[in-house]
Amino acid sequence: MNADKGPEAEDIAAELVGLLHRSAPADELALRLARAEALALSDPRREGLVEVVRMAMAVRNRLDLQEQRERGMLAVMESAKDLSSRLGLTGLPHAIATRARNLLGSHLAWLTTLEPRTGDYRVFVSDGVISENTTKMTARRNTGVASMVMSTRLPFATADYLNDNRFPHDPDLDDTFRREGIVALVGVPLVSEDQMIGMLFVADRYLRTHTALNIAILGTLATHAAVAISNAKAFEAANVALAKSEASRLELEHHARNVQSAAEAHEQLTSLLATGASLGTLCQVIAQLLGGSVLVIDEVAQVISRAGAPDYPGHAAETYAPHGPHSAAIAQAISKSRQGGRSVVACTIDGEICRVIAVIGGNDVLGAVLLFRQDDIDEIAVRTFERSSSVIGIMLLSQERIEASKHRDVASLLRSLVSPRHDEPALAQDRAARFGLDLTQPLSLIIIEMDQPKASFVARRLRVGSPLSDLVFDELDGVLVIVCGTTSAHDVVQQFASLAAREFGDSFRGVQSRPIKQLAEVSSLYASLRRALAVLQRIGVRGEIVGQDQMALYSVLFETHDKTSLNTFLEGCIGALIAHDQRRGAELTSTLLSYFDNNQNAKTTAQELGIHVNTVRQRLANVEELLGHWGSATRALEIHVALRLWSLTTKDAGAAPLIR
Repeated sequence: MNADKGPEAEDIAAELVGLLHRSAPADELALRLARAEALALSDPRREGLVEVVRMAMAVRNRLDLQEQRERGMLAVMESAKDLSSRLGLTGLPHAIATRARNLLGSHLAWLTTLEPRTGDYRVFVSDGVISENTTKMTARRNTGVASMVMSTRLPFATADYLNDNRFPHDPDLDDTFRREGIVALVGVPLVSEDQMIGMLFVADRYLRTHTALNIAILGTLATHAAVAISNAKAFEAANVALAKSEASRLELEHHARNVQSAAEAHEQLTSLLATGASLGTLCQVIAQLLGGSVLVIDEVAQVISRAGAPDYPGHAAETYAPHGPHSAAIAQAISKSRQGGRSVVACTIDGEICRVIAVIGGNDVLGAVLLFRQDDIDEIAVRTFERSSSVIGIMLLSQERIEASKHRDVASLLRSLVSPRHDEPALAQDRAARFGLDLTQPLSLIIIEMDQPKASFVARRLRVGSPLSDLVFDELDGVLVIVCGTTSAHDVVQQFASLAAREFGDSFRGVQSRPIKQLAEVSSLYASLRRALAVLQRIGVRGEIVGQDQMALYSVLFETHDKTSLNTFLEGCIGALIAHDQRRGAELTSTLLSYFDNNQNAKTTAQELGIHVNTVRQRLANVEELLGHWGSATRALEIHVALRLWSLTTKDAGAAPLIR
């Protein structure tokens, strides 16, 4: 510095260099400028000193601008590094909005993405917003700052958005900006591979003019953000493709394992069939393979085998009944299965799915297999289930052939008993022994006539899973014939009556013979029982098996009579008595029958009926008033026969007496 400027000027100049060196604040430079201007007023020669201070301040401003640029570039570089490290879309859009807001020191920022269907840009993420409506904004192609950015693909800034007329306004968007308090706004495009994938907006709630540096920094951030988003999408697509590939591989492995398991299951079932395993064992294996409960039913829906997996918690199979609430749905499913050759879901019982497959033997349905599970099985398991029905069908056919052979032998035995030839008694003894029947012990012959179903069907039903399956029985000449030991005859009658009542109602009638001690008696007894059956049918007996001794007289007297003639006989003999009981609710008819059955002893009759002997005598007097004198042997016999016949037509004295 020149000497004429004085030592004070030199001090100021040296001070300026020191201030610039230590990056002193602008306020300190302003103080020096004020001192220099004061010196220049007192000494015009010191005007150059003012110019020196001003140059120092300009250098200070350039240094600040350069520092600001360096900070901005460092911030952009840091943001680019952060964004490029995010390979997933989760959190990336929000990180971009937050970075943009922080870089420009603004109040809020948001990121929009393209809606392919409408071509508009909808807010995806935001940072710093107050109103919920701001997060739901849609930037349209022809309104707002977005229209300027979309048309030029360049940044666009406005210091006062609501009063800026350089672009058309959207009233809804303006209202949202008012509620949010937005004044200044700058928007930049996000472009990737020549595709505008979104826009980045930064806003302030006061008038603000963004510098070119700020806009450039925001644009640089947007460029990095577009690349990061594209990379994240590509990475996500690659991950999705990799996941799909892995899923396909796992599915293929699962399918291969299932196919292998199905092949092993089929081999196991075939092996069981070849080794002669029982139907129960086969069902148990199927239940374990499929993880449920299994029922095998015959053609009339009766269960012939059942099994369940050890850890299966369901109970629907245990509640199955042939004529239960779901029987119609199961029958329909079996019909569909037979037609289509595949298994069918029949119904849902207590939360368990019932899948059904018909068991076919030749052209006939042998039955069906029912699988109960809490959820349905996959296609491979369905195939295993359907293969199991084929194995069960083979087993049932084999059992049917064995049963047919046994049936032929039983039928032959029964024929030899009821229609013996001279050489058959010895053979019958051997045949009967094979079926557990000892012909040297007293026997009972039971014949049963069925209205519906036929006796042949009932015989098949008794052979499968009934308590009578081990007896000697078969259908002969349209009736069911049973031969058993006399000691077990009562139990046989009770068991048959119970089963028939449960499954067939009262559509049967039968006669049980007296004990047979000689085989030669069987033939004549069979004929006698057939005659008795005809009489039972004529007098309308249903749902009962009557002892032969009860029917002997009536079989002879009435085997050629029809219902009309039998009704005429009853009406003529005891009609007045029965009519009186029906009108008065009395018990004269049953009292008279008991009186005859007790050898016309009033005291014994009173004991049997549990009434006083005088009551018996009074009732008998009333009977005589109604029927007239019946003391002669002939009249008494006729009335007694009519009363016994009446007793066969009703189960209690209050029922209608005439033949139905």
